[in-house]
Amino acid sequence: MFLSLSTPVQRYWLIGLLIVWAALLFGGFIFGGAPEAARRMPAWSRMASSAVLVVAAFSWYAFTRHTPAGAYALLVAIGMTFGLLGDLALAGFLPGGRNVIAGIISFGIGHIFYITAMLRLAAATGLTNPPARWGALAIWLLVGLAGWYLVVLRGANARGITPGVVHWIALPYALVLAATAGLATGLALQDSRFILLALGAALFLLSDLILAGEMFSGMTFRLIGDVIWLTYGPAQMLIVYSIAHVLARVNR
Repeated sequence: MFLSLSTPVQRYWLIGLLIVWAALLFGGFIFGGAPEAARRMPAWSRMASSAVLVVAAFSWYAFTRHTPAGAYALLVAIGMTFGLLGDLALAGFLPGGRNVIAGIISFGIGHIFYITAMLRLAAATGLTNPPARWGALAIWLLVGLAGWYLVVLRGANARGITPGVVHWIALPYALVLAATAGLATGLALQDSRFILLALGAALFLLSDLILAGEMFSGMTFRLIGDVIWLTYGPAQMLIVYSIAHVLARVNR
């Protein structure tokens, strides 16, 4: 993953950030609060793990900015920054306290940057096979629509909750996340280097469907908060570190 970088210092730095991210995320889970709670992981370790990924993403950009992978790295770095803002909004660390709609908007903007990065990558590298690209996109959009219907809309109705504005805002958001997964899958079908990118995008959608169920439909189970983060955190990491595979692709 790191062999396409120019110097050992760059490799060690990005590997080190990966280790710190894993220690914050998984260490926060292992050494967190009481196991009976909905979440063991403390808020500070969750926010810090996302902040480390922002640093990693901009480090990738700094190391690749003079290569054809630089544009992709910058778009991913900006997308990850909006992801961190979304985390802070949902955790209540921004002025005004917890703001679900602001969090959704931040994540949605982040994914628009991810989508733009993938579209530009596909155009630049010739990974534009129509069946792979549009077929994967169509399938994932259907998955996103079905997930929103079952988890958010039907889930709310089943619990006697009248769907409100935020439930309907969740629909285009789910479709944006599904589009990210679809485009990533399209890339992976044409170049196996991007399988981990596709996995990351799929995990992000899964994590957000669980989160939507918790917030909008009253879904609950033991350690649900940790399940959300143990899918979301690796999802963001795989998207950020996909820059390595882009660099390998353009340097071949």
